[in-house]
Amino acid sequence: MSSHLQNDLLIRAAKQQPVERTPVWMMRQAGRYLPEYQAVREKSDFLTMCKTPELAAEVTIQPVDIVGVDAAIIFSDILTIPEAMGLSLEFVKGSGPVFDNPVRNIDDVESLGKNILPELEYVGKAIEQTVSQLNGRVPVIGFSGAPWTLATYMIEGGSSIDYKVAKKLLYSQPDLLKRLIDALIPEIIEYLDMQIEAGADIVQVFDSWGGVLAPAEFEEFALKPMTLIVEGLKTRNPDTPVIVFSKGARTHLPSLADTGADVVSLDWMVDLGWAREQVQDKVALQGNLDPAILLTDPTIIEEETKNLLSSYGDGFGHIANLGHGITPDVPVENAKAFVQAVKDFGIKEVNC
Repeated sequence: MSSHLQNDLLIRAAKQQPVERTPVWMMRQAGRYLPEYQAVREKSDFLTMCKTPELAAEVTIQPVDIVGVDAAIIFSDILTIPEAMGLSLEFVKGSGPVFDNPVRNIDDVESLGKNILPELEYVGKAIEQTVSQLNGRVPVIGFSGAPWTLATYMIEGGSSIDYKVAKKLLYSQPDLLKRLIDALIPEIIEYLDMQIEAGADIVQVFDSWGGVLAPAEFEEFALKPMTLIVEGLKTRNPDTPVIVFSKGARTHLPSLADTGADVVSLDWMVDLGWAREQVQDKVALQGNLDPAILLTDPTIIEEETKNLLSSYGDGFGHIANLGHGITPDVPVENAKAFVQAVKDFGIKEVNC
């Protein structure tokens, strides 16, 4: 297991195996807070960076070299799948991602492409190049959006603050939404499997908007699809850890722990110690420092990180991370302070 890795802390922690210290990485760590990323971004638009393996590998590795994290998450976007299925994706400055042809009826669903891996070959190549350049220094993380989150973007036509269009369709045409979800599940499984084949050591499924669903709808349109994805991946790759993340879904922690995933990632709105009690060590936990803390200063960051590590308590199975993605306005020194605090205070006693 992970014999090619010089630093396999993340993989061992994901499997709740003994580690010398708590591993640490940050969601969105390859991004706009880094001047080195900005230098690459000035020469290429976002989608071009995603689709150019050399550029994607370069910015994926940057936080390993600059910030000192224990893993590299591949530089990409969750909306690669909808685009590959036939939606016209554009990133508009000030508005974010926009689909000119959103999914609103059965014909839209039926016209979506299937067996889309050839359209996503660039992601696999980016992972291969990243793995080659890292040469085992740290694990590589692959990822995908979850069906419900992808569906919200596809139905809304882009970002939303209230998900009115998606939720109206959910309640008025649940069968249509289920058709869309069912179309996404096999594509996500194939996509993540391809990333593992390309060299990803661990994968994460992001359900960024799972927490906006009422309980019954969460189970039907978020939990069940994620469970099927984990089952599909584990059938093919039983030794590759899977992380699930559903922002705002703290009341569903026991159910998320029952998906078959190795790790449940937490947002910052739940106490880490309480979450551990809820899952009864069935899974490892990832998170969950409030990203806003990185906007303060190194002294506060260090203290809050110590509190986070203390909240988890003794034993193994914790991956330090933020409760959501790092924001573009975080000073690089503050990101380094968080990572260093985990390294300084996350030392574990390993009995030989």
